Amino acid sequence: MADRKKGIGLKHAWHGIKVAIKLERNFKIHVVIGLLVIMMSVYFNIATFEWLVILLVIGSVLVAEIFNSTIEKLLDYLNPAIHPAAKIIKDLSAAAVLITAFTAVIIGLIIFIPKLINVFT
Repeated sequence: MADRKKGIGLKHAWHGIKVAIKLERNFKIHVVIGLLVIMMSVYFNIATFEWLVILLVIGSVLVAEIFNSTIEKLLDYLNPAIHPAAKIIKDLSAAAVLITAFTAVIIGLIIFIPKLINVFT
C-alpha cells in the first residue's frame, strides 16, 4: 500500500510538470533554453563540475518559475479581483525568477565564453 502512495505522488508531480509545460509560456521558454544549454554542454564536452553547476542552475530556474506560477494561480484563485497586495506578491515572485535566471546566464557565460573563444582562435 505504501508503494502505491509513492506512485500516486510521482504521478501528480509529473502531471504538474505537464501542466507547466502546457500552460506556462515562460516555463516553456526556460525549458527550451535549458535544452539548448545542455546541447552546448555536450558539444563542448564540459567538465563534471561544470555539468553539476549547469544542471543546478537550469533546475533552479525551472523550480523558481513553477513557484512563481503557483503563487500567481493561488492568488488568482483566492481573490480574482486585482488587489495592491496581490500585485506586490506577484511582483516579488517574478523578481525571484528574474534573479535566478540572471544568475544562470552569468554562470553560463563564465562557463561557455572561454570555450567559445577557443573555437574562434
